[in-house]
Amino acid sequence: MLLEILLLLGMGLAIMAIELKDLVHSVLVLAGLDLVVATIFFILKAPDIALTQAAVCAGLITFLFLITIHKTERFEK
Repeated sequence: MLLEILLLLGMGLAIMAIELKDLVHSVLVLAGLDLVVATIFFILKAPDIALTQAAVCAGLITFLFLITIHKTERFEK
């Protein structure tokens, strides 16, 4: 039951990340999706992959995306 809830939450976060217009909000939602995926890996008894997913995807890649967005100009229409 918990796995199905996490899968639905992951699908909702993925759709939300695509539909958001602000890039910073989209990156933060994507980080939440990565944490949900890490939780799913932990439930499936793969703690090493879950830790790597949380550290690299939710941590490092989110940080790099935010730095990249900060370094580029943002045009609001």
